[in-house]
Amino acid sequence: MTNKVRFAIIGCGRIAQRHAEHINKQGVLVAACDNVKEKADAMATTYGAAAYYDVDTMLANLKDVDVVSICSPNGLHAQHSIKALKAGFHVLCEKPMTTSVHDCGEMIKAAEQSNKRLFAIKQNRFNPPVAAVKQAIDEGKFGKIFSVQLSCFWNRNDDYYANSWKGTKDMDGGTLYTQFSHFIDLLYWLIGDIKNVQAYTSNYAHKQTIEFEDTGAIIVEFYNGAIGTVNYTVNSYQKNMEGSLTIFAENATVKIGGQYLNELEYQNIKDYKIENLPEGNKANNYGSYQGSMSNHDKVYENLINVLVNNAAISTSAFEGLKTVEIIDKIYSSAKNIQ
Repeated sequence: MTNKVRFAIIGCGRIAQRHAEHINKQGVLVAACDNVKEKADAMATTYGAAAYYDVDTMLANLKDVDVVSICSPNGLHAQHSIKALKAGFHVLCEKPMTTSVHDCGEMIKAAEQSNKRLFAIKQNRFNPPVAAVKQAIDEGKFGKIFSVQLSCFWNRNDDYYANSWKGTKDMDGGTLYTQFSHFIDLLYWLIGDIKNVQAYTSNYAHKQTIEFEDTGAIIVEFYNGAIGTVNYTVNSYQKNMEGSLTIFAENATVKIGGQYLNELEYQNIKDYKIENLPEGNKANNYGSYQGSMSNHDKVYENLINVLVNNAAISTSAFEGLKTVEIIDKIYSSAKNIQ
């Protein structure tokens, strides 16, 4: 491997701009591919990369590239990842890994068969309060976890979905996949795997613009005996309101809040206090709305560390699969209220 890790990007939309920035700071962007010529050309020009308009053509022509970053629509993640892995490249896949449990398995198989790394993006794990709570749980400070409450109250208006793959069942998959998969990941990461689910969903305010739910209420039972609730919506009036996680345990009660799980709002932990948290990165800002905390710099830092220094991976493909499995369980059990 060369001194600087070399990347190619598939998909040059909104989130790809964030990827390109961090690749440029920490590695080298060699190629950019999008079936919309203007998008590929714009990114290639900005970063001195080669532009491609077809995935197969790009993969066949790539030389001296280490990693392909997949930033295409959700419904194409599996197809693009598998092609890149089989072509002999490591892959970094945007969230969600894909919208099908079966396709996640195929992606993992392709990585194993190609002997290449498949990295999943779960950037909210790097939020300072989230990382601190995870450490305290792992050190046994919380004791037995009893219950958890996850709240995801955001706004996504009609403009967000206009003229886009977002909102379509086949390319987007659902609100939990596109807006809140990072939050579902944190349930798995902090509390554990989920055994049983009961859910109600409905589309109240986006009947003309999206093909699935804009709101859900969920009860979950974890394998370790904890129970939890998830309440989510993209109908928060005019702007994002809250992204929070509250944990009730034997020796602790903690709430991580703010709009993006970026603030430690409450803590009462036996003989322990979380202190001196660094300020987190700002949220991804897309003009009329904001996304999750922008921790892609840490994702790329870890990826490069894994490939160059044999470091531990921050989020494996297996963990990406677990998120998709849990969302699949939720949607499979959901009673849709008309």
